[in-house]
Amino acid sequence: MPTDRSPAPTMTVVLDPGHPTRESRPVLELRGRLDTALFRAALDRIAADHPTPFTGRLRLHRHGPDHHSLELPSAAGDPAPYPAGLLADLITSTPVAAHDSASPADDGRLRPYGPLPQTFSVTPLQRELLAERSTGPDHQVEQLAWRWQGPLDTGLFTAAWRAVSDCETVLRSAFIWDPHPRAVLFDRCGFEVTRHAHGTFADREHLLTAERSRGFDLRRPGPLRVALLDGPPVRSFDGEASTDVVLTYHRALLDGWSVRVLIREFYRAYLSGGTLPGGERRPDLRDYTRWLDRQDPAPARDFWRSTASVAALLPRAAPGERTGHDGAGRSRTRLSRAETTRLVHWAARWGATESNVLHTVWAMLLYRASGPLRGTVPIGFGVSFSGRGSLMEDIERIPGPLANPLPLTVEVDPSDTVARLLRTLRDRVLDMAGHEWTPAGRIHEWNGRDAAEPAETLLAFEHAPRRDDRLTRALAAHGVRVEQPVPAMARTASALGVVAHHDGQGGLVLSAVHDRERLEDDKTRAMLTQSARLLRQLPSTVQERTTVADVIGSLGDAEMPRMYDRGGPGSPLVPLRAAALPGRATICLVAAPGAPDTWCHGLVRCYDGPEALFVLRVSADGPRGGAAALGPVAGPGSRLVLGGFSGAGAIAYEIARHLVAAGRTPPLVVLGSGEDDDGARELARALREAAG
Repeated sequence: MPTDRSPAPTMTVVLDPGHPTRESRPVLELRGRLDTALFRAALDRIAADHPTPFTGRLRLHRHGPDHHSLELPSAAGDPAPYPAGLLADLITSTPVAAHDSASPADDGRLRPYGPLPQTFSVTPLQRELLAERSTGPDHQVEQLAWRWQGPLDTGLFTAAWRAVSDCETVLRSAFIWDPHPRAVLFDRCGFEVTRHAHGTFADREHLLTAERSRGFDLRRPGPLRVALLDGPPVRSFDGEASTDVVLTYHRALLDGWSVRVLIREFYRAYLSGGTLPGGERRPDLRDYTRWLDRQDPAPARDFWRSTASVAALLPRAAPGERTGHDGAGRSRTRLSRAETTRLVHWAARWGATESNVLHTVWAMLLYRASGPLRGTVPIGFGVSFSGRGSLMEDIERIPGPLANPLPLTVEVDPSDTVARLLRTLRDRVLDMAGHEWTPAGRIHEWNGRDAAEPAETLLAFEHAPRRDDRLTRALAAHGVRVEQPVPAMARTASALGVVAHHDGQGGLVLSAVHDRERLEDDKTRAMLTQSARLLRQLPSTVQERTTVADVIGSLGDAEMPRMYDRGGPGSPLVPLRAAALPGRATICLVAAPGAPDTWCHGLVRCYDGPEALFVLRVSADGPRGGAAALGPVAGPGSRLVLGGFSGAGAIAYEIARHLVAAGRTPPLVVLGSGEDDDGARELARALREAAG
């Protein structure tokens, strides 16, 4: 498929799904100049992915240079209809804007990428991450930050990341929904590097917050971006410039281990003048997905069914109580290098690691939170595994979302010794490592639980590839010193997440992020402080006969955080404005999965019709749940128009099919090609015509 075509003009598609009670074909009305190359490529893509011979039964009618209609072969009631929504998405797709902050003249113009050249299956873990993202758009955005000491050439810095992007397919990947998610690989994409002058942000923490709040548009390639913040001006001859580097990425395509692999490749490219030899890396995420498909799930299913999967519950607040806050709270505490070294040696004495000790401390704290000391209680929490223990060739070098949070369950008996609990958890984690590729949702299903139910608390010990000292020395030869990257844990569906890592001074750092709507700030910070306190104390206070009750008793009367109920997820159907005139149609704007929260702002500003206006963000239930949410506005005799931008077509068409199957009046689906001002105005015009 050619990739040097000029950007397509605005295209709007009106899709009539047909009526189930009469012989009718779904029809696509194409408004705008039809890009024939894009149109043929879209048909070829569908023919390749859907082997049923539809193509010969399509009928394209030309009514003018900017108006065509396409009759599709399947009626609305067909159990396997032509994927009309996906076709609408493909022929309204636009090139992707390339960001090049190294060039001041760059104006964000669209670069000609061509339509989606390759798609491949997502992994089960990716499906879970994308489903969680649909209910929490700010979830799964993670970051690494470090300081760059010495000269930094922005042009060379950007060129080096572009070279990495050329070699790493995951950096040119995005998602489409047809209506289920699939990964799509672009031939190339721009890599975003933004440099901020000193004083633009108060400090690195403010830059981290700003970058995190931007989120990601998962329909566009580029799951990773870099922001630079210059340090104070150098005022002496022998002074050294410094720059804070903030790398933000999305967990649906990358994890912490992956990003560190990419950083290493970036350093190689930077030292080589912005180039990388060797071409595209293989194996990559596509090969890992195929490897997963070949795995026999039976051994993993038997293992997880034999392991009780429980969710330890923090104490509950009274019904109706509220914290009065929302958003994410963040806290951090640190063990000194000496304290960390002492902990490592003490853990080794019991044949364990620091992460095993952290699990033990957390299990004891959750037991204490469960109520007064009593008999044995099953305690469970999430533990993140690196996903790099799989027996696949070169698994350690594949960038992708392999880190996997799995449910860890243990029986805590206050009369047992701490040493026995530590060894039990160590052995349990070792057993789990043999099945670490299994996503938590599938484990819950095997154990008869809700697949979407997350662990209330999640622990992650930062996994990282071995440091390459040769690169460090090579950078130093160019006058550059770089710190070890510091992770910032992403907000997830868990109420509380803790990540542990070693800093550049050898200390153990515990960072936490919690849901402020569900957990109190002060008591959550206190729980993190108690964890660090126990990690400091255990090496000097725990002997072979020290019991769990002894350790819990040492905490005194410190309160544990209580879990508050959510204020309610609310309806996925959000009213924007009421109808100005009675008897008008209702317009519902359907969010394309993966789109940022700001996707419809320009369209809403442009739309001045008298119709009632709603926004629908499809949840993890998908089209069926979206159709159910539309029940109040899609009653018998009502006129409904579903509108959106490219990427929402497959979802909107499936919603329309569910409504038709339920006996509702078939809604029109109106899809626009671009979310810029011109695209928003054109889509608003098409919506007015469809609703008139």
